[in-house]
Amino acid sequence: MDPDARWQRCSLLALARDEPLAGTAPLARRWVCVEQRGAWPTDLTTHPEPALAALATAPGWRLLLIRRPGRRGEVGAPLRVFLADTTPGATRATTFTVGDPEELAGLELPGPDEPLPGAPVHDPLLLVCTHGRRDRCCAVDGRALALSIVDAGEQHVWECSHLGGHRFAPTALVLPTGYAYGRLDPATAIAARKAAFPGEVDTAACRGRSTWSPAGQIAELAVRGATGLRDADALHVTDTPDGAVVTARDGRRWAVDVAPIVGAPRPLSCGTDPSPWQSLQATVIRMLPD
Repeated sequence: MDPDARWQRCSLLALARDEPLAGTAPLARRWVCVEQRGAWPTDLTTHPEPALAALATAPGWRLLLIRRPGRRGEVGAPLRVFLADTTPGATRATTFTVGDPEELAGLELPGPDEPLPGAPVHDPLLLVCTHGRRDRCCAVDGRALALSIVDAGEQHVWECSHLGGHRFAPTALVLPTGYAYGRLDPATAIAARKAAFPGEVDTAACRGRSTWSPAGQIAELAVRGATGLRDADALHVTDTPDGAVVTARDGRRWAVDVAPIVGAPRPLSCGTDPSPWQSLQATVIRMLPD
């Protein structure tokens, strides 16, 4: 490894090694996204606003801070809040506004079978990671991508805080389906969001569905690759010791074996010392009898 590699951008090093995207989506079945003006802290669990720090540790939910691309927000304007559940068959998102994050103090996020408060969201959201305090690649590539998408006339696009996988920057998340993407350009990002409007998934540049474990994400994408299924809610995943079983809505089932890949050391984030990296890959896909 080049001794100067730690000063190279991690996304370029990962791209040069063709590190696989599948199985790297952040893990969360339900998301709470809160618009915030100003800089985002490195760690949301230590947010100086107590209400947001509490949401960052809410069981069963993952917090994202969001803002409109290229803007810090108008002082005094209401702040948007989105709630999303990515559960297949119950995929949904709602929105409401608050005047200040303090109004979120004591917000009781609903359980899995409870309705989400707020008005229904009918257009899928594209959340592009631009969290520069977490990694330089997200700041550089993410912001450029978000602005390019807006310049192309797309709406329902937001910058967001850390999604993980900055080595795949620019990265993005589509809600409410929960599919994460990496190494995006404006065309693939727009295609990913538009696919979700009829409840489908575009598997190009897809890292996986945040609903599932890493092995489950890989298994689901492997089955989609083998079958061409695009319906986002057509497949359900159950983890197994060797990988996962993927069950289709029509009753078909596949067992997918998953194995680790270990790569040569490289900086896992910009500015860090080289470390070995590990990923997963689908090794066998077998259709199970009825």
